[in-house]
Amino acid sequence: MSVTPEDVRHVATLARLGLSEGQIPALVQQLNGILGHMDVLQQVDVSGVPLTPPDQAAPLRPDARPADVLLRSREAFAPAMRDGFFLVPRLTTHGAQGASADEGDAA
Repeated sequence: MSVTPEDVRHVATLARLGLSEGQIPALVQQLNGILGHMDVLQQVDVSGVPLTPPDQAAPLRPDARPADVLLRSREAFAPAMRDGFFLVPRLTTHGAQGASADEGDAA
């Protein structure tokens, strides 16, 4: 499998990235290089390598750090909240013209 310039343009359009035509050849080369490395890794024989049981995996550090203190309340960051969640307007490309997910409930 290889990436074509058309593939890069298509993904850039979906991600709304502004790529110049000069950037596309370098991206194609880099992505194809990554895929080439993945092909090499898929050919490695790991049949003799035992799976590591979860209890023998590297230990995780305890998540004991205190929460960061905010200078402003969470409610000050968004114009509307409901049940502890921020209400944000929909993108005009993803629904009704600027309507939020539950516009009728947010008033």
